[in-house]
Order: sequence, then structure tokens, then C-alpha cells
Amino acid sequence: MKLQFAVYSKFVIIESRMNKKMNTIKQIVKKELSSSSHDLEHTFRVFELACMLAKKEQIVDMEIVEIASLLHDIARVKEDSDLSGNIDHALLGAEMAEEILRSLDYPERIVQNVKHCIQTHRYRGEAPPATKEAQILFDADKLDAIGAVGIARAYMIAGERGESVYIDIDLNSYVKENLLDGKINGRIKDISKHAPNIELETKFRYIPERLFTDTAKKIAEKRIAFMEDFFSTLKKEIDGSL
Repeated sequence: MKLQFAVYSKFVIIESRMNKKMNTIKQIVKKELSSSSHDLEHTFRVFELACMLAKKEQIVDMEIVEIASLLHDIARVKEDSDLSGNIDHALLGAEMAEEILRSLDYPERIVQNVKHCIQTHRYRGEAPPATKEAQILFDADKLDAIGAVGIARAYMIAGERGESVYIDIDLNSYVKENLLDGKINGRIKDISKHAPNIELETKFRYIPERLFTDTAKKIAEKRIAFMEDFFSTLKKEIDGSL
């Protein structure tokens, strides 16, 4: 109960900083998100991280950062529900965001900049973030995927998708068999063959070198070290050596 109250209180504080249009966006996003690992809590953590990173940078449009942070995962549930694997939540989310922002009469400058932020925010995306605002969103979203909260989210996803707690497999064989085009940064083919420790080896540990801001890189290094310790201990416990 105390944890739920703390989370609720944090939401109230964030919402108190939003204007009427942003609160409308937040309500739209809330209706779209039902996945427990990409819910409003994740969105708000990314929002806070992005705002923190933006304050460390120079010449950043904070309004674009805030709006893009709220909308970045709006199509995530649609991607997760698509058995064909054809939906990319970053691309679809950018289209949905454009429609929402136009309905709220945002200027074209903001619409286009927010679209770019969302289109380029995913780790396994094709297009790199080209603006400072897009780079900040990318960094904030990736930071929420690692560290203690990253482990918690990884196991929430594992539970949702029927993944194993830990898979002991040759990494090269796994990449060739279950990642698109046999590339370590390729999209996952069969999520049931995946596991959080595999996500560390194919994605999480590469995050620090992919980040753009110095602040995010420093935070990421500490968070990855924590994850490595966790999965090392987990393997020892599973093997019965600890």
C-alpha cells in the first residue's frame, strides 16, 4: 500500500506540472497502454529521466521533450498484440502522435519534431535520432530498460510472454537462430525462446555505448554493472553453486 501511494503521489506531482493539453495527451496515452511493462509508470519514469537529461543539455526545447516522452510508447500494445510482427510501435506511434497533436492544434514545428523523436526512440530501430530532443528521449527510454528497474521490467515481460527465468545457451547459436537476419541487434523471432539474461547479452550491455548524452552514459554504466552482478549471482544459484 505504501509503495502504491508513493507511485500515485509521484504521478500527482508530475501531472501538476502539465498544462491542459498535456493532461489530455496523458489521458489518451493511459487508455492505450495496458501492458504492465510499458504502462503509465514506465512513461512517467521516462518523462522524468528525459526532463532531467534535458536540463543538463544546452539549447533543448523542453516542450518537445515532454510531449514526446508522454507519447513515445502509445503504440506499444498494438505492436505486442500483433502476431504477424509487422507493427513497429515507433513508426505507428509517430503516426498516432501526429493525429493527436493536430487535433490539439499544436504548431507544425512541434508536430514534426515530436514525430521524429518517437520514430527514432527504439533500440532496434533503423533511423538514428538526429535532434537533441530525440537523442534525449532515446537515452531516457534506454535508461529505464537497465539497472534494478530494468531487471524488474525484464521479468514482468518474461511473465507476460512465457519466457524462461534463465537460459544457458551459446550466444552465437541463439543470435543465428532467434534474432532477425542473425544479427545481435535484430528483432526477436520467437519470444518464448528468449530470457532476461539473453536480453542482457544481446541488448542491455550495449546500451551505454549507444547513448548520446554524457549524463546518461554515466548513469548507464552503473546500472549495467548492477545487472551483471545480478545475473552472475542468478546463474550460480540456478547451478547450485551458491
